[in-house]
Amino acid sequence: MYLPLNALRAFEASARHLNLTRAAEELHVTQTAVSQHIRKLEDRLGKPLFRRLPRGLALTDEAQALLPVVVESFGNLERALEKLADTRPREVLTVGAVGTFAVGWLLPRLRSFQQACPFVDLRLLTHNNRVDMAGEGLDCAIRFGDGAWHGTHAQRIMDAPMSAMCAPALAHGLRTPADLARLPLLRSYRTDEWTAWFDAAGAPCPVVRGAVFDSSLTLAEAAAQGAGVALLPVCMFTRELRQGRLVQPFAQELQRGAYWLTRLQSRPETAAMAAFAQWLEQASQEQQAVETTGGSAEKYA
Repeated sequence: MYLPLNALRAFEASARHLNLTRAAEELHVTQTAVSQHIRKLEDRLGKPLFRRLPRGLALTDEAQALLPVVVESFGNLERALEKLADTRPREVLTVGAVGTFAVGWLLPRLRSFQQACPFVDLRLLTHNNRVDMAGEGLDCAIRFGDGAWHGTHAQRIMDAPMSAMCAPALAHGLRTPADLARLPLLRSYRTDEWTAWFDAAGAPCPVVRGAVFDSSLTLAEAAAQGAGVALLPVCMFTRELRQGRLVQPFAQELQRGAYWLTRLQSRPETAAMAAFAQWLEQASQEQQAVETTGGSAEKYA
């Protein structure tokens, strides 16, 4: 069946603007041409799509049902054409990412990256912040720290302040940081974090006897299951906070580092590496803007 694409485009523009003149200006045609396209589409459907008002247009029920289908279809066509028009050859990009960042931030945005950089064939490996880029064949690596790794170019992605987090049941009765002394304090391989957090909170650090974990992912899961209180980068566990599996009993945060995109200085930057770095910077800036306005970053999920 012949699809009246010009008529559908005229309908979509008119429905978006609710004004034939502005639709005609956008499509670079006359208002008469837009009206004719819409009338032909209405004749084909046997139903009116607009109600003419003194100051514009109003959608009929039939138009309201048709519009989202037309918008989605044109969007799919546009993306398909962009992909076909991209003459760059597909390029493999092997990225090593600390597991916390991969699961807590990158995976919810993976679809966004694939749409922005369709020529990149991403290979994602995870690590626990100890990585040998040359030995593991990595193009680049995302890790947590101060950005000072010998022979490495480091691009700051985002800060990751840490805060005490635990299961809701353990949070009952916690009024001051000193109350944490009666609970197990779970630890990472960075042994001085709890001491630094209590110093920042202005409270004495109790003897820390909790279990030690080599990954914030397992540390967070232990905390969510009630094993104790953990110091975690809050921005990586917003989903658990929203779901109520973890709570943040105190506002006190500890700045101990940031997430960085790193690559060997001896390794020339490829097109895929540059595209990934640019996308990371843009996505992190968008997240910061959302957090500043108090919105939700879950549009990437």
